[in-house]
Amino acid sequence: MALATIKVPSELFALAESSHFEGKADLPLLQVGPDDYTFADPVAWSVDVTNTGSALLVEGAVTGEATCACARCLEDVARSFTGEIEGYFIIEGDYAQGAVDEDDEELGEDEFDVLPADHVIDLMPLIEAALIVDAPTMPLCREDCAGLCPTCGANLNEGDCGCGRDEALEDFDRAANPFAALADFKFE
Repeated sequence: MALATIKVPSELFALAESSHFEGKADLPLLQVGPDDYTFADPVAWSVDVTNTGSALLVEGAVTGEATCACARCLEDVARSFTGEIEGYFIIEGDYAQGAVDEDDEELGEDEFDVLPADHVIDLMPLIEAALIVDAPTMPLCREDCAGLCPTCGANLNEGDCGCGRDEALEDFDRAANPFAALADFKFE
């Protein structure tokens, strides 16, 4: 199993030093809201880690190929992901070369972590966040996907199902309309 961790080398604890790291990480499943993305192959990641004096700035990218179900017809959809990795790890102890201003309005508490004592950065939370941001809000097999018949469940992309869904669809639309109760109301 390929993990995405970085052991921070001692030379990175000097101000303005930077190092490049890359690798692959196993991410079999990524859940984004109601959608499950399955990655058959490991995702590729590449980051630059820069010492800003009081913290290590991690910036880079992650790419991968995943499949998920179309939101309308439930057929498998293949999708390429390219996400931007960003992280900020506060340096504590002997290696810190400046203090972080806790009143700094640009840094919220959830925007940074403290560098662990073993100096190992786990990139998986950053990789997952980058992929989630790149995921579509509604994955579709194609823009004009017709979806499933609400009566018989047939895939309408393959043609008309012939189940008489027009009448059933009209009843469905009427039931879904909050003003449908007023259709038979006699206004005087």
